Amino acid sequence: MTNLNKPEGMVDRLDSVGAGPTEEEIAYVMASLKPGPMDPALLALAVDPVRAAAREARAVERRARDWAQLGQYRDANAALADKPVKAVFIGDSITEFWAGADSDLFTDGVVGRGISGQTSPQMLVRFMADVIALKPVVVHLLCGANDIVGNTGPSTPQDYKNNVLAMVTLAQAHGVKVIVGSLTPASSFAWAPHLGDPRSRLAELNAWLEGLAQERGLIWADYHAVLKAADDSMRSEFSRDGLHPGVDGYAVMRPVARAALAAALG
Repeated sequence: MTNLNKPEGMVDRLDSVGAGPTEEEIAYVMASLKPGPMDPALLALAVDPVRAAAREARAVERRARDWAQLGQYRDANAALADKPVKAVFIGDSITEFWAGADSDLFTDGVVGRGISGQTSPQMLVRFMADVIALKPVVVHLLCGANDIVGNTGPSTPQDYKNNVLAMVTLAQAHGVKVIVGSLTPASSFAWAPHLGDPRSRLAELNAWLEGLAQERGLIWADYHAVLKAADDSMRSEFSRDGLHPGVDGYAVMRPVARAALAAALG
């Protein structure tokens, strides 16, 4: 029997119900962004095996239903219809968490469209809906760490480059200026330690991104330079896990982002 409460196939309208992070996940992220010890109660929830299994089951179901997570910002995008949008930040968790860590940056027509865990092919799928349809002056693109880890399966550097090139081409075809953000530093990925040290791969992709910006006349935002330690890992005072910036990390990223926005918006 068809479940009348759950859309199936192509329908005329979908909403954002059930998409995006839960309130518990948001609370954990917001706490992790702040310096100092974490709330023991939140830590306990994060490692509870029953809750962990439920989160994984939800993630599997979500990937099967909406692989690119087009639903996460569907309602938010609709609410922006006919409203001026200056800039859209599209990316993964580093972009998604940024809005929580530095809400002042995401005001006055600057909107965040980051989704934790996403890879470049997922962002490419939602680029029309989450960027082009909003008619921004500029798009800020920051992605790649999850491609290195293989969150949506194995890929090659050329696969990543093709996805970035496709997003840049779409933006430029619609008269949208492009800011290319560098991948941020990391010396390991906590959820995939078996993959080893990613620093050489990060350096390889950043060199390509910077070259692309120069070749295509894009604006380069070098966050790696302001976050890195002497060994090209993330400076410990900027991150709790060595990968995601905390509020202090985002504070040093802010001037780089604002300078890039100023250059794009004139």
